[in-house]
Amino acid sequence: MKTPDTMKTLTPLPYRLTNDYLFRAVFQSRPKALEGLCRSILHLPPKDTVTVTLRNPVELGKRMENKEFILDLAVTVNDSVYLNLEMQMYHDNYWIERSISYTCRSFDNLNHGAEYGMVLPVIHVGFLDYDLFPDYPEFFSTYKISNIKNHNIYSDKFRISVVNLNQISLATEEDKSFGTDLWAKVFKAESWEEINMLAKQNEYLQEAVSGVAVLTEDEQIRQQCQAREDFEYWERIRENGHKRELAEKDRKYQLKLDEKEQELAEKDAKYQQQLSELNARIAELESKIK
Repeated sequence: MKTPDTMKTLTPLPYRLTNDYLFRAVFQSRPKALEGLCRSILHLPPKDTVTVTLRNPVELGKRMENKEFILDLAVTVNDSVYLNLEMQMYHDNYWIERSISYTCRSFDNLNHGAEYGMVLPVIHVGFLDYDLFPDYPEFFSTYKISNIKNHNIYSDKFRISVVNLNQISLATEEDKSFGTDLWAKVFKAESWEEINMLAKQNEYLQEAVSGVAVLTEDEQIRQQCQAREDFEYWERIRENGHKRELAEKDRKYQLKLDEKEQELAEKDAKYQQQLSELNARIAELESKIK
């Protein structure tokens, strides 16, 4: 079995951790790595005892339909917080709606007959490999329900966060102190050398990287990783085709608007010419009457 110290260097990773199947497989099979990621995301200090329970395990290596990929990792931390972790590579125009839907489903976590005050907080974290809000670049952003006038928080039990893997350079000192930027770098790493260097930072990263080494040698896991990359490739093709189609419709619509504006401008010019000629005729008649 390979370890982070003996893996090949200067060679590309067969699949990066941004592959959502590998992401799921590594953190499902390596509880210690999952604990480390949860500690980092929730900003839990090392002295705190953390118990992480995975709520949606799958049979690794088994073929899964695309529609079954509803949520990558649904975990409970210390039996007191529901934490959703989702890896998203390609640009999803409906990510905001998806993230709200995921969070709402998890928020409905009361047992029958329990009081509403017993509902557990839900934190949904999306690791996105694109800018969700290009005008507001940020590495780790968090959103809550709040009053639009005075920004008073409606509830602390419903939270959606985004870790932008394209904006690691914007990580704050607080992000760095809990190693969130390191996890993002591990997810984005493309070579064994890069990921091995990052793994030396702490034991949780080492566990995750060791999981990558083991799982990417499993043929069934590799097949599922490739299936996900193929799916995302065609999703991007479809999305780009849809964008081109919309762009072409916009172009044709703009041409029609331009033609209509030109037609109206010509009619207006003709009207102004006729009006000018009429005014001149009226002035001529008035001069003859005088």
